[in-house]
This record gives sequence, structure tokens and C-alpha cells, in this order.
Amino acid sequence: MSDTTTEFLYTTYIRSTPQKVWDAITNPEFARQYWGHGNVSDWKPGSKWDMVRGDGSNIVQTTGTVLESHPPRRLVISWVDPAKVADVSEYSRVTFELEVIGDVVRLDVFHNELKAGSDMARGISNGWPRVLSGLKSFLETGNGLNLMCAKPKAA
Repeated sequence: MSDTTTEFLYTTYIRSTPQKVWDAITNPEFARQYWGHGNVSDWKPGSKWDMVRGDGSNIVQTTGTVLESHPPRRLVISWVDPAKVADVSEYSRVTFELEVIGDVVRLDVFHNELKAGSDMARGISNGWPRVLSGLKSFLETGNGLNLMCAKPKAA
């Protein structure tokens, strides 16, 4: 990693199956229930993917390409703001790795190749913990946390 990029690793343990966690990430209707967005693609390597707002506006929030897809164990995608798609320096990479450990699934989300100090790096440092907490809660209880619209309280 150079001093011009940064990376984040998020790990959570979910009482579920790899297939259910995979579906929660890749099925747009499922993702909207805890993320507020639907991830839309056929999830084949080389295919485009879009994160589409779940508010009915169909606005693409984030886009990219499926780089690797090994259901239900590993998914690697490029990640970019649609307004910056022409600038290769704005692309980052997200890797989802799922591993069964006893009766839970360990989900690692590794977001790397981010421009250090960028709006995207700042956004995902707050966004991924919210998304993964919502995913875990939804899969374990059937209820999301409604964190995607909530603003953090000032200290």
C-alpha cells in the first residue's frame, strides 16, 4: 500500500449460512431491507454492477465491475462513484470473503485501493460498519437497524 492509498478491513460473525449471507449481498431486494440500496448485477466476472438507491429514484449510488465471483465464498468488485467513472485513479476494490466457523459465518469485507483522504475513503469508513451491522441484525433477527439514514450524534 502506498502513502496515497488507504484500506479498511471489516470483520463480522453472523449466525447464518454462507448462501444466505451471499444472497443478502447480491440480491437487490434482500439488500434493500438492511442497506437501503439494491446491488444489481448478474455477478459474473466482467459484468457491471450498480448500487441502486432503494427509495424508488433508481439513482445509481456506486458502480463498478465484478472482478471475481465464487458463490457463496468470495466476491471481488471494483467500486467507484458514477460521476468519476472515467478517472481510473478514483476506483477502489471491495473483497467479500465468507468462511464457515462452527455455526456462524465469518464475513470479511476488505476495501482497498482507496485514495487516502478522499470523500470515498471517509464515506466508507462510516458506511461499512453500518451496512455490516444491519446485515448481521437482519440475518439473525429478521429486522434491520435502520442505520443507513440515521446521522451519528455529535459528542
